[in-house]
Amino acid sequence: MILPTKHISAAQSYLGMGAHILVRMERPLTLTRLWERVREPVSVTSYETFLLVLDLLYSLDTIEFTDGFLKRKG
Repeated sequence: MILPTKHISAAQSYLGMGAHILVRMERPLTLTRLWERVREPVSVTSYETFLLVLDLLYSLDTIEFTDGFLKRKG
């Protein structure tokens, strides 16, 4: 589920969803605002999946949570 496979497309994998989330994070956003931005075109299937993908991005050191805002690193 983390990586795309023969049966899981890149868009359905956690890395694919993470890439979509990172593209939507042009500026620091609250968790609620980010959820509203990524769920519109149904790129992330559920809120639980959204949180798991954020955990993955955090563990890969690509995002940080500071003062109530999520932002990209680098």
